[in-house]
Amino acid sequence: MTTVTFYKSGGFYYGFEEQGHTGFADAGDDILCSALSAMTMLIINSIEVSYAASVDYTIDEKTSDIKLIAKSALPKYEKDEKKQFAISGLIQAYFLQLMDLLEEYYDYLDVREIEKEI
Repeated sequence: MTTVTFYKSGGFYYGFEEQGHTGFADAGDDILCSALSAMTMLIINSIEVSYAASVDYTIDEKTSDIKLIAKSALPKYEKDEKKQFAISGLIQAYFLQLMDLLEEYYDYLDVREIEKEI
């Protein structure tokens, strides 16, 4: 099972951590794992390229665990409100998409959100 924990501060989404393998299918055939990977990379690339903001992330090659922190989604780190809301909204959209996936893949996916200051 993959557990994705989303981080919020003051109502703003600013990061997430993905741990574990979905176990939906064998490596190379796991459509759920592929979907999570594609969405995660979309978020990283969107923040870095489209919004020209920094994003700290680590990908553990052995475990495939991922941690992403985008401080620019928070008011105390980003003065441009439009950029801040766009980045936080992008991460929130990922959260909402995973909540939809839970309806079908609840045996393979767990999604959480926590309030956590950075």
